[in-house]
Amino acid sequence: MTKEMEFFIYLIENYAYYKGIGADEVLKQLDELNLTDFIFNMYERYHQESIENAYKDIDELINEGKRSG
Repeated sequence: MTKEMEFFIYLIENYAYYKGIGADEVLKQLDELNLTDFIFNMYERYHQESIENAYKDIDELINEGKRSG
């Protein structure tokens, strides 16, 4: 498993805990909004900043996706 995949799993599981929902629900929502690959590819940014900043960014991406979808 790559370091990017390990971090992605860590990020999604912890984001789900932060939101009080299951990781499967988070992935379903990201998939529906076509954000999964984008967030996975943000490894360089997300692993260097505080996890709370990553959560905030994911929240904003999801909200933007809902508004545009």
